[in-house]
Amino acid sequence: MSIKVIEINDSNIRVGDETGIVFQSPGFALVTEDKLEVGEFAERQSRIQPTNSFSKYWYELNLEPISHGPKVRHHADLAYAQLMHLAEAADIDQDVIFSVPGNFSQDQLAILLGLARQTNFSPIGFVNSALADSIQATHKKLSLHIDIQLHQVVITTITINEAYFKVKNVVQIPGVGIQNFMNLMMQVATDLFIDQCRFNPQHDAISEQDLYNLLLSWLSNHEEGRTVQFELESRDTVHLAKLPWENLTAVLDRYYRKINEQISALTVGVEAQLILSECLSRLPGFLRTIPSDLHYEVATVHQGARACIDHRNLIAPKDGEIKLVEKLAKSELGIVELVSKTELQQSQLASHLLFCNEAIKLRRVVIGSRLGKPEARESSQEINLAMKGLPEHLGTIDKTDSGIYFNCTSNHAILNNRSVSKGIHLLQLGDHIRFAESCDEIRLIKVRNG
Repeated sequence: MSIKVIEINDSNIRVGDETGIVFQSPGFALVTEDKLEVGEFAERQSRIQPTNSFSKYWYELNLEPISHGPKVRHHADLAYAQLMHLAEAADIDQDVIFSVPGNFSQDQLAILLGLARQTNFSPIGFVNSALADSIQATHKKLSLHIDIQLHQVVITTITINEAYFKVKNVVQIPGVGIQNFMNLMMQVATDLFIDQCRFNPQHDAISEQDLYNLLLSWLSNHEEGRTVQFELESRDTVHLAKLPWENLTAVLDRYYRKINEQISALTVGVEAQLILSECLSRLPGFLRTIPSDLHYEVATVHQGARACIDHRNLIAPKDGEIKLVEKLAKSELGIVELVSKTELQQSQLASHLLFCNEAIKLRRVVIGSRLGKPEARESSQEINLAMKGLPEHLGTIDKTDSGIYFNCTSNHAILNNRSVSKGIHLLQLGDHIRFAESCDEIRLIKVRNG
């Protein structure tokens, strides 16, 4: 019988199966006199009806009474409503594995299990979501899985010893969640409209919600390095405001510093790799702030669910007793060595990028297009295309133990003569990348003894 996986992350609760992610729903609830709505609809009404909106019921999942009419007694009621919404929207009526964040306490896990048992589906296992995400990643002795929720970032340390692949500890960084970034960008955008248009989008709830929805859409589909242009309509007047990319990232940088300071504290004096959630990696300019001596991989949105399905027998106990899985035996996972590439495979990886007849050693190379001349800079690990009409930041190419990855941040890239979309693309020796028909190509090469 097929199973489904529900990944509990309130920035977007996902339902996955063998085919991929089949449904997702942000952790928002809207409670009015006549109905209770959850998910995307509730989020897109949260600024219009702030006193009726909730977004911390997963973050603070508990049974403590709240005063909001007879429909809602506590946060658990809202979580239950969202589980029922997921069951209906994703047609869940079979066995379910829950992938849960490491910050969930035993009491919260017990509440979640109790709620799930009141639905039409059958919970059969709990697994730490960072552990599930990391199974398919490079196997180092120490990995930091970094995920972002609505109200915090969670860093989970994953270790491998002689016998187990396991969670070592969990660190929470409050105040740097998706909602914190949204609130910050809301204020930046509001100041822009006031300064450039003499229009305050937060002067009433409807225009404030319009601005929030605009930023939400932009955040999921932005192009790195390009000047941000916001357009809002109010009372038959269209207001336009522009924000240079550098100004935006400078504002967001204070939150990025808070995240990177914690990463640095956890990796001082040790060799570690970072496993970033795709949502975190998509924050404007975030990847460029990661210290260059740290290797990272980006976990795809379906990576954790796929691992849960592949290893269901290790997560769902045969005796029916559900416990949170925070370690798995290496032998059962098929992990033999602490790296995922053999020496032969490593020898077949490219060592340099060739651009404009110059070779640059491949570690993490930033690709951009700014004023000046086309060049490859070994010292700063940068390639400048210097072409008009392209975003200032076009992506990064990273060499990791699991392979070479191109993190494409625009829709301008042409890989091996085929256009590719934004996202993570695996590269191999001999591949070539361009960003316009007349642009010089970037080619992956291997330099002997290089």
